[in-house]
Amino acid sequence: MNNFIFLLLLSTASFLGMMVSFEIGRRLGLARIKKDPSGLASGVSASEGAIFALLGLLIAFTFTGAASRFEERRHLLVEEANNIGTAYLRIDLLAPEDQPAMRELFKRYTDQRLKIYREFRDPAANKLNADTINSLQLEIWRKAVVAGRNSSAHVDATKLLLPALNAMIDITTTRTVATRNHPPNMIYFLLFGLSLMAAVLIGYGTSTNSDRVWLHKIAFALVITLTSYSIIDLDYPRLGLIRIDSDDQVLIDVRSSM
Repeated sequence: MNNFIFLLLLSTASFLGMMVSFEIGRRLGLARIKKDPSGLASGVSASEGAIFALLGLLIAFTFTGAASRFEERRHLLVEEANNIGTAYLRIDLLAPEDQPAMRELFKRYTDQRLKIYREFRDPAANKLNADTINSLQLEIWRKAVVAGRNSSAHVDATKLLLPALNAMIDITTTRTVATRNHPPNMIYFLLFGLSLMAAVLIGYGTSTNSDRVWLHKIAFALVITLTSYSIIDLDYPRLGLIRIDSDDQVLIDVRSSM
């Protein structure tokens, strides 16, 4: 199933779940009034306030965390492009006869780095791309070590090129870890559960009204649903509407300059 459709269905289920919870809360309140005509139980405002405060706090922390991770992934993308560009420029320090093969390896490597994010939804292709990248990294490193010993190379070729290659290789691990860095699923379940509980309390509190007040209920459910969707979308920036794909252009520009 398309990931965007999955997120959309998940958000729809969350919205409908809160609407059902409103009705459950209302019926619980009506049952209470029927049992005790004097009204709903008093002194529960403190517990209600605690639940709503916890919901707001959870939304604030998860949203801030998701936005922070989103910006970190964008920063790492730019950092990788800079590392590849720097290492590519330092190929000029090698002997003229060693440069063409090394430049060709860099082009293949950059193409593969772009490809791994375009095909990340396919586990088999993703594994194959990762293996190819590891092989290219090893081949580039070995050729750089050998080429740096060439008497025709610049005297500081090894000192300048190898650290740049090391940074270029290390950033791939950092980006992979950043891509997999998400809060525990329990956080999302807790957010969903608190949203339903808050909806039940709202329905219970408004059960004294003779008519159902839909405007405030729909507004609450819609705001919570959109906020929750945005949090998940920020944390998975290649799946939904909020995407990081446009930032790949910086890596494409590096490849075009080769």
